[in-house]
Formats: sequence, C-alpha cells, structure tokens
Amino acid sequence: MRNKRILVIGAGMGGLSAALKLAVNGCEVTVIERGARPGGKLREQHRGDQSFYTGPTVLTMPWIFEEMFAEAGASLKERVTLHKAEILARHAWSQNERLDLFADQQRSADAIATFAGAAEADGYLRFVQHAKRVFNALEVPFIRSSQPTPLSIFGRFGMSGMSELARIKAVFTLWQALGGYFKDQRLRQLFGRYSTYVGASPYHAPATLMLIADVESRGVYAVEGGIHGLPEAVAKLAEEKGVTLRYGEKVTEIIIEGGRAAGAVLENGERLSADAVIYNGDASALGAGLLGARAKKAAPQITPDKRSHSVVTWNLLAKPVGFPMQYHNVFFPRDYAEEFKSVFEDLRLPVDPTVYICAQDRGNPAAPAPTEAERLLVMVNAPARGDSQVIPEDEIRRCEERVMKLLAHCGLTFADNQEIAVTTPVHFEQTYPASGGAVFGRVTHGLFGSFDRPGNESKIAGLYLAGGSVHPGPGIPMASISGRIAAEAVLAQLN
Repeated sequence: MRNKRILVIGAGMGGLSAALKLAVNGCEVTVIERGARPGGKLREQHRGDQSFYTGPTVLTMPWIFEEMFAEAGASLKERVTLHKAEILARHAWSQNERLDLFADQQRSADAIATFAGAAEADGYLRFVQHAKRVFNALEVPFIRSSQPTPLSIFGRFGMSGMSELARIKAVFTLWQALGGYFKDQRLRQLFGRYSTYVGASPYHAPATLMLIADVESRGVYAVEGGIHGLPEAVAKLAEEKGVTLRYGEKVTEIIIEGGRAAGAVLENGERLSADAVIYNGDASALGAGLLGARAKKAAPQITPDKRSHSVVTWNLLAKPVGFPMQYHNVFFPRDYAEEFKSVFEDLRLPVDPTVYICAQDRGNPAAPAPTEAERLLVMVNAPARGDSQVIPEDEIRRCEERVMKLLAHCGLTFADNQEIAVTTPVHFEQTYPASGGAVFGRVTHGLFGSFDRPGNESKIAGLYLAGGSVHPGPGIPMASISGRIAAEAVLAQLN
C-alpha cells in the first residue's frame, strides 16, 4: 500500500477516521479541508478567547474511538479526557414537571415512577429491554456493514425474517411503538425526541430508532476542554501516522478519468492525483454538480422534501436563574405534533418548539456548577430550506420570545444575558452547500428510511463517501464508522 495515494476531501470525523485507518495500513494520505481546523460539523463560534458550540454536543459509543486509537497504537484515554454523565439529560414541561434520565436505568425507572406512576416505570423497563434487542439485532448487519439492505439484514433469518421485523417493531413508526410502553404523553414526547437525533419526525421515523436508548444507557459523555478536542486529537494522531492535512483549501472538482476517480482540482488550480478519493462532505453536493459534472452520478442530490430538518441556534453568555441546569436540558411544549407539522409540512418555525440547551461549561460532573455567566447553546428545530427561504428576522425574534416564554414556564430565566450569535438554516446551507441547511442529510422516514442514504461506495469506481449524510447515518460515532467502512472498501479495492 505504500505506493497508493489516497485523497480525502473534508476533515470531519468521517474523513479523519478514514485517513487514520488508511495511513495505519500504509497508504499515502492527503486530507484537503476548506476550513481552518478539523471537525466538520463539530464547529464552534469564537468570541474573543471563548468558543461556543454550534454543532453536535452528544457523544456516545466511545468504544468506536477506542478502536480507532488502538489500531493506530495509541490510547484514547491518554489523549482525550471523557466525562461520563450520571444524569443523561434533565427534562421539563413546567416548573413542577421535571424528569431526569440517568445512566443507571433502575434510577431512571424510579424517577419515572415518581413522575408518572409505577405502570409507566414498568413500561420504561420493558422499553429499554426492547431497545437493547434492537441494537443487538442491527449493530453488525447494519451499523457496521457496508451497503446493507433489508434482505441482507433480515434475510439471514430465513423464513423467520418477517417475524424478526415484527419483534423489533420495525414495521411501526417510533411514535406508534412508544404507545405500547407509555400511556403518559410526556414520556412519549421524551423518547420520541430520539427521532430528532437523525433529523426526523417521531410520527414518521421507524421504531428501530429506539436503539438510541440502549446506546445512551452505555454512556453519554462530554469532552474535557470542549467537544472539538476529539477531532483535534484524531487529526494529530493521523499526522503522526503520516497523513498530510491541508487546511484553508477548497476542492472544486473531483477528477474522473476512464470512469473512475483519479484525484481532485483545487480552487487555486492545483491538481492532485490519487488512486482513490474519499469525499467527506454532504453527499447532496455531488448530485448538485458542485464537485464537477462528471461526479454528479456518484450520489443523488436530495430533493427538498427528502431533507432532514435544520435548526436555529442561539449562542448565549448568560447566568441561568431558577432552574438547576445539567449539561443536556430539554424543555417540551404541550403540542408536540404541531412542531413537526410546522417543520416538515408548513415549512416554518414552530410556534411552540421543543427547546434544547447545552450548558457546555457543565460537562465535567465532578466540577462545581458555574456561578457567573456561562456558555449556552439554545436550539430549536427548523425546516431545511436555507437555499430558498430566508427566515425573516422578526420571525426569528418571535420564535426567541416563545422560547423564553417556555423556559420561564419551566422555571428558567437568564440574568446578564448576552447574545453571541444566531445560526439559521441559511448559515448551514452556506457552510454545507446543497444541503439546504439539513444538518442530518436525507430524512429517515418510512419503514426502510434508514436504507435510503447513499452507501459508502459511490456509483463511480474509486470514489467513496463518508460522513453523517451517508450510511450508517448522522452523529459523531456514526460518521466515524462511515469513514472506517469507506477506508476498508478502499483497502479491499487496492489489494
């Protein structure tokens, strides 16, 4: 492999994990990243000497990163300090309705019993057992497999394949399946929120997303010094293994010669040749022709109606008052269905959205809670129309007023509130062109929605795909797995 040159476009977690694996296997790897730092959607806003989250905040499945580092002869624990949360998230519906979920599932069951009664706690214990079954059924044949299909997963069960589909409730929507465990609508809201981890509606997303409950039960983590420290550590290790990382450079075209990928052209006119190319950007940009007309067939452009949702975020420097904040906090409105109808059908900001707040200075459970103004990421769901629909400033301000009203209803107000930045679907479209601002790629709706994402091997020989917009899906560990699958496909092809 020492004479094999691989070009990786994009230094997100998918591109970095692919580059590291290829370098460990002896390939000559160059990563081109148009940004100034690695991380992709693990972005940060900077104000003075402070950084503010604008992207993913939830880190799970640390064993994926332990595998990556171990393969490279390094230790994740020696390079990245992770803090495991005792409280996974704090949820609120009003000042008198709060519920914590814990890493310890029995503690969660006890909390649910106090919150909603013994029957709901029993439903929760049945729910998490089912979530474990779903994760075990799908981890190897779907999450870690290249180009999975319903037949490749359930066909291995032979005639009992349909029975297995029924047992893991794959034929139901997430909202329908949750009704079998919870009568309390607040709990259906809480666990229905797992659909938003992939940018989908719980009323249309497949019930298999219940596996997220099992994933979170194995640990939800924060990164010491900020979540951006993870891609920084992977990039540093990749460089130690010989990977060349070039920042501040943009690829304008993927070179296709003889029907296969052969390199790329940079914005400054430089041409880089390669034996294989891994594209770690939004797959829709390929179909839109943003990487050259010849690369368009590598992956389809996602039509607006097939996009996952976008978000509007506020970065605040403020002092929370009246509510005992955790690292992850979720505030629910009463009308959950209206939120998703607004986002996916009416294509507008919800009147009363669910509000997520990451209190990023509270990632270390052993550290004392901040006593002064702290860094907060406030987020609501929004339609992914950043390429065709600018949300008016007054609409954003009305949404912000409704957000603050819900927070106050739940007992939370802010003192010394300073707004650092507002990020809208337009901003995400500009950062990830052809996405429309969809932060999770193609939406996961319908029975086989999880299979609709582009695979890691594109329709052009020698061109591979990695990142949250392709298989196995969005999220830090999933994007990293996608890069490893792409790298394995490259190695198999070059051998």
